[in-house]
Amino acid sequence: MKRYGILCDGGDAPGINAAIRAVARAAFEEDDEVLGFQDGFFGLVGNDVKIITKHTVSGILPLGGSILGISRFNPLKDPKHIQAIKENFKKNALTLLILIGDRDTITIANKLADEGIPSIVIPKTIDNDIYGTDYSIGFNTAVTKIGSALDDLHSTASAHHRVMVVETMGRETGWLALFGGLAGGADYIIIPEVPYKIEEVAAHIERRKKEGKNFSIVVVAEGAPLPGDGNENIETDEFGHPVNRKRRVGYTIMEHLEKLTHIKSRTTVLGYIQRGGTPTVDDRILATRLGVSAVKFASEGKFNGVVGVKEEKIVFTPLSESAGKIHRADKKFYELARIFF
Repeated sequence: MKRYGILCDGGDAPGINAAIRAVARAAFEEDDEVLGFQDGFFGLVGNDVKIITKHTVSGILPLGGSILGISRFNPLKDPKHIQAIKENFKKNALTLLILIGDRDTITIANKLADEGIPSIVIPKTIDNDIYGTDYSIGFNTAVTKIGSALDDLHSTASAHHRVMVVETMGRETGWLALFGGLAGGADYIIIPEVPYKIEEVAAHIERRKKEGKNFSIVVVAEGAPLPGDGNENIETDEFGHPVNRKRRVGYTIMEHLEKLTHIKSRTTVLGYIQRGGTPTVDDRILATRLGVSAVKFASEGKFNGVVGVKEEKIVFTPLSESAGKIHRADKKFYELARIFF
């Protein structure tokens, strides 16, 4: 009999509960046990733990959020936290950890592996930036929300003859802006992976106006460069990632476009609505496949890796290969979107 410890780390994303359910039900099929740690690594360090049963995971498939809570907490910053994790891992007689998390989770898991704590990471992030999988849990739901928001914004932008700048999440990659903009009919998309000049964006909007198109929707990823010479001081968090909410990239681009085009412009920051709500069918299926596969790999003695999906096939990527790498937005999709600019 094996005993798995589940926790959720990083930012929330629709589909986490579906993954928890999948891990638990797959483990129960093997007569294994599952423990859940509350609020991510806080729970593992403080041994805030509960037994997961069939009743625990009953009915949670369509629920957003996380029944175990979630947090952004870096236990690597204090050796006492690492020691507490090692002690609680042993105290609870765990076989391995199953971590539902993001890129930072992989970094932590890779360090824990060096300390003798085995784990498997299930990729979860709406940013879709985890190396080792084509798609992460939560991405499809977030893109669906962005597409729906653009549908709604088209009518108000058209009615007022405005330029509407829509800022999506996407801390260091443009997957959300790119797929959401493509699905929602954006007139221009700005992402970190593709250089741009604000003057060219403005010229494109002016051309549209001359063609009789009296409004434009520009979708921008929050991690895109600000217009200007690039001499930007970016505040970072405890993991070293940029704090994008203070950069106000959507508002800054909107202000530049309004000055250059003399067309009334507005900004909509979609924010945390992208991370909330019930998961789409695609995210439920992805979470289920990854959760069940994590248990399968563990039962085969395969651990210290990321379970992902590539070209619809389940794959296993060692933590050492995934840690520190970013799954960048594929520019072929940008070339596809550019046809409609």
